[in-house]
Amino acid sequence: MAKEILQKHDAEFVGRPIPDAVTAEKGYELAFPWLPTGPQWRKLRKIFNSHIFKAQKLDSLRHLRHDVVKTLVERVVEAQESGKAIYIGEIVFSTMMKLLSKTLFSVDMLDPASDAMKELQVLNANIMMLVAKPNLADYFPFLRPFDPQGIRRKIRVSYDRLHELIDDMIDQRMKHRNAATERSGDLLDILLDYTEHEGPDGLTRLDVKLLIVEIFIAGTDTSTSTVEWVMAELLHNPTILSKAKQELSEIITPGGIVQEQDITRFPYLTAVIKETMRMHQTSPLLLPHRAEQDVEIQGYTIPKHTRIWVNAWSISRDAAYWEKPTCFMPERFLNEDIDFRGNDFKFTPFSAGRRICPGLNLAVRMVALIVVNLIKIFDWKLPNGMAPEDMDMTEKFGVTLRKAEPLVAIPMRITT
Repeated sequence: MAKEILQKHDAEFVGRPIPDAVTAEKGYELAFPWLPTGPQWRKLRKIFNSHIFKAQKLDSLRHLRHDVVKTLVERVVEAQESGKAIYIGEIVFSTMMKLLSKTLFSVDMLDPASDAMKELQVLNANIMMLVAKPNLADYFPFLRPFDPQGIRRKIRVSYDRLHELIDDMIDQRMKHRNAATERSGDLLDILLDYTEHEGPDGLTRLDVKLLIVEIFIAGTDTSTSTVEWVMAELLHNPTILSKAKQELSEIITPGGIVQEQDITRFPYLTAVIKETMRMHQTSPLLLPHRAEQDVEIQGYTIPKHTRIWVNAWSISRDAAYWEKPTCFMPERFLNEDIDFRGNDFKFTPFSAGRRICPGLNLAVRMVALIVVNLIKIFDWKLPNGMAPEDMDMTEKFGVTLRKAEPLVAIPMRITT
């Protein structure tokens, strides 16, 4: 059924119902995830594919990803030397935020321990939590004007503050552009260049701001959750962690940071990451689709404007498609070529069809680069003498699948 909706009848189900909570954001109807697939959506998709997530563009920015991972490693070394435990999700979030700030603005916007970084993390978490919260206004549209649970009112505070922060960054760049003869050439400059175009090829300031907001929210939350789950599964399964570390030791000499171009040499680690994405589907229900016309599928008529949720979490744990689906078995991805780019519908961590996540290439690179360096450079133990089998692996469902109990681990110097 997922293949019917996401591939065969992709055009008929390309619509997006907009959650009531999202309507609290100024200009929400122009935000890329919720736009109908018309000229504006195609223009933004082209910008994503040509200027942000194109393979050649990502290759040219490898040095940025190397720099932020180096900073991550330095923070972990500090914790290791002082014997402190680390909240994995927190350090990964700040790493992703640093990467995006450098990509967007050519500067390291925020110190990982700064109040501004903490505020961004809280804003991001509040938005994701409130969007995911079951909302009566979504099920009974006549209640929308009343906002019965106060969700729209609460989330508006976070959206407005996030917009203020982005507005300040845009204002600073506009002053620089007006005063300087040379431009930074980063993503913000590229987007602002579009605001100087008139007609259908141009962007408004609001378009630019919404794009940046979406990149920050989507680019930090999903990757952070994935890395946390990968590390949790490795610590929960010491034998698998040993195999992954053994693979690294056979290929990479001790010392230094693993480079992104080396990732393809680690098939077992790649399988571990894929198995994590299967077991802990980042977006368990994917973003909803909407029928744009009456559609007949497998003998059933689906009326126009019907909302469709693809339960990717359930599919990825279905015994009809997976051997021992509740067991963490990276080997399954070594024995079978299973694609996660929208061509294999039992495994769709980034969705599929024309609504597939445009940032999957960056997400895959960053997740792998962070994980490989965390397990190559450090050994890890659980706090308070906890045994791996005693770890709480409970999932917390939402727009993003989170670990209910945040992962805390203690880095140690590798012993030979």
